[in-house]
Amino acid sequence: MIAGIGTDIVEIKRIEDKLTRSEYFKEHVFSSVEIAYCEKQHKPYVSFAARWAVKEAYLKAFGLKFIGNHRLHEIETVNDEDGKPSIKLNGKAFVEYEERKLGNIHVSISHTDTHAIAYVIIEN
Repeated sequence: MIAGIGTDIVEIKRIEDKLTRSEYFKEHVFSSVEIAYCEKQHKPYVSFAARWAVKEAYLKAFGLKFIGNHRLHEIETVNDEDGKPSIKLNGKAFVEYEERKLGNIHVSISHTDTHAIAYVIIEN
């Protein structure tokens, strides 16, 4: 059974601008694993934008009413050896998830040259 579903679409240029203007933004929003992954990619800003969309989609699926102050770096997008993305929760985000006794998290990411989109489904 589905406990929550979330989606987010983001303009890649918007995330590129934020990253260019502020190193703090990168450290505040992305985990060290995500930063290392994105910076190795041919188009790093696309990967950063896709991970931003995953975080926003996850928060919507989880059911938070106010997204702004959440610890976004605790919601980490990781890829398996075949490239399939998944979400790894850390810190308080992990504790909150466990307290609600939720099930599997499913994630899908896609992008064009200008936009990135993510869908997240959380099971009971």
